[in-house]
Amino acid sequence: MALTRFGGPLSRSLPETRTFTVEGPAHSLLLEPFRRRVRALVEDGEGHEVVVLDTVRGALLHETGLGPQFYLPAEDVRPELLSPSEHSTHCPFKGDASYQHLTVGNRTIENAVWSYPDPKPDAAWLAGLVALPMSAADRWLDEDEDVLGHLTDPYHRVDLRPTSREVTVTAPDGTVVARTTSAVLLDETGLDVRFYVDRADVHAELRPSGTTTVCPYKGVASYWAVQAGSTEVVDGAWSYEAPRDESRGIAGKVCFTDDFTVSVAAS
Repeated sequence: MALTRFGGPLSRSLPETRTFTVEGPAHSLLLEPFRRRVRALVEDGEGHEVVVLDTVRGALLHETGLGPQFYLPAEDVRPELLSPSEHSTHCPFKGDASYQHLTVGNRTIENAVWSYPDPKPDAAWLAGLVALPMSAADRWLDEDEDVLGHLTDPYHRVDLRPTSREVTVTAPDGTVVARTTSAVLLDETGLDVRFYVDRADVHAELRPSGTTTVCPYKGVASYWAVQAGSTEVVDGAWSYEAPRDESRGIAGKVCFTDDFTVSVAAS
């Protein structure tokens, strides 16, 4: 489970099916070490990548209702690339944030780095730490692996299971798009269960749409236009042609969007 979302113990809404209570504020913070080397690289405007931070002392801040945010010691960001900003924000749980611009070559990313010089007493451990959002760098490395989207949350899981239950996919006009007894069930924290189907079991015409999306846990998804009977749905299905190692069981298989109805036999 995730700690701060999807019904986790520090989320805003806990499930009724529990025998415990969480003592503490409605909005919670938890800082945990991230035990791997992290680097962020920014292009300088002339085609060269510059490492702007390099740390083995990072941490993930889990905060109610939000995804984890990476923090690191201020000295692990190259100081000569930073300049003061007059921008500031206030968080009722962390305090007043100060910002710095990040300049690499002829590029300046405004308000790229923030910190809490005088954090709230309950979050005093934020002193000396800074944060750089994933969007502020062109490339991130988790050890020597490129980060897709964002650093992975250690409390987020993706489980794959083969299933022999019959799975039927139907288009809005009633046309059967796919039927199989050899799907792969994908169960991901906080999301609906999905079923991935072999292309040989898809009866509709699939055409590449050109759309792609990124998942830190599964990889890069390629989307398909689905033509089934009188129905054409652009970006109606997706597949992971080269998924990450932990999701390799869905390689090349197709999953349909909610434009289609997926029926699964009970047994």
